[in-house]
Amino acid sequence: MIRRGNIGDVALLQNIGAKTFDDTFGNTCTKEDMRGVLEKYFNSKQCLQELQDENDYFFFFEEAGTVKGYMRINAKHSCPIESYQDKKNIELVQLYVLKEFHGAGVAQALMNFALNFARERNNEIIYLSVWEYNFRARGFYEKNGFKNTGIENDFPLGSTPQTDYWFVKEL
Repeated sequence: MIRRGNIGDVALLQNIGAKTFDDTFGNTCTKEDMRGVLEKYFNSKQCLQELQDENDYFFFFEEAGTVKGYMRINAKHSCPIESYQDKKNIELVQLYVLKEFHGAGVAQALMNFALNFARERNNEIIYLSVWEYNFRARGFYEKNGFKNTGIENDFPLGSTPQTDYWFVKEL
């Protein structure tokens, strides 16, 4: 089951968010940089503020009482890809699955939900930013029809420089 997050999910978002982010990027920066990023983005005040924002959508994939992954979608920013700025767009900000559930269809269920969510709101494109060396995620997005624009998005983790690429899918 996929359900929308609410203010009662602050601790859940903190826990699953920090765990999946650290699992994905923990070996790509210093421990101090990771600690700083996790404290900045997954503190209770920040998570509560995001969950209270009616234009920020968090969805949790839950099965048999276990949350296995989550995603965040919003249309709070205009698409950073110049050639798509005239199209109604929405950003898939995060899509993370706990490591032990990789390959179990959780990511695909969340992606299908995200694409339907975007279409239901009459978006013409959905876009996302993905780390250049996250080949597993990049392959997953490409399998789902996203195109790598080749446009870089600097995404430093503390003092550790990292580069993402903007991916886009026309709906």
